[in-house]
Amino acid sequence: MSSRPAASGGVPAAVEAARARLEEAGAGRVDGALVLGSGLSYLADQLAGAVTVPYHDIPGFPRSTVAGHAGNFVVGDLEGVRVVMAQGRFHLYEGWLPAQIALPVRVCHAMGARWLLLTNAAGSLDARNAPGTLLAIRDQVNLQFANPLVGRDPAAIVNPFPDMSNAYDASLLARLHEAALAERILLREGVYGGVPGPSYETRAEIRFLRRIGIDAVGMSTIGEVVTAAELELPAAGISLLTNYAAGLAAEPLTHEEVTEMAEAKRPEIERLVRGFVRSLRR
Repeated sequence: MSSRPAASGGVPAAVEAARARLEEAGAGRVDGALVLGSGLSYLADQLAGAVTVPYHDIPGFPRSTVAGHAGNFVVGDLEGVRVVMAQGRFHLYEGWLPAQIALPVRVCHAMGARWLLLTNAAGSLDARNAPGTLLAIRDQVNLQFANPLVGRDPAAIVNPFPDMSNAYDASLLARLHEAALAERILLREGVYGGVPGPSYETRAEIRFLRRIGIDAVGMSTIGEVVTAAELELPAAGISLLTNYAAGLAAEPLTHEEVTEMAEAKRPEIERLVRGFVRSLRR
């Protein structure tokens, strides 16, 4: 792992270092960006003319340490759109600071991305949404008790107090549903709740989350969406519900079932993402 710089002061330099390294590798400007969650790194394999830069080749940049997160920026063409994919993300439970977790989003924005699609694996809190269900995120609840905007370098602040009332862009959400309909994919919609992890939730915690209106729970995404709001970067999100949350299933939860479900749903997810990106061609 790289050293963990203070949240303030280190972010702008890290963003510029990553952007410059990607430009040096021939990545160029992009129209859109995707952050690939647990077990979903294979989506980057679909890019034509791909340029790949590992996170560990960017000075001072964090490393992905979790299985299913390759740890690369991959730039290429998908459905006629130039995109950058963050192939793997960072998490609070890995020990990274909230500002560091948001670095890939800032880098994608610096490369010219006009929209952001976040994907993740999550647990279902609704018995009607069985494992394997795809959920378009309508809104989120931050239960990570962390915010990547705290301690920002004053010289780099874009938006001091970002409005989160439209954190998930309504027009992008509509495009997700349109793509799902065109591809005959069942796409549910709901609220994502983000927790710190790495332990899964207790039965009592799941009862609490259900009572406050959360439909899916995971350990990522929250800080990335907050950062997108600061940058006024329209964002959309897809959760692959890989398992029932604690108390809704008889078997203990494991990370292996997350990656197994992601692989099983690979064709459907690819079609949905392709349809969504295709709808955003200029």
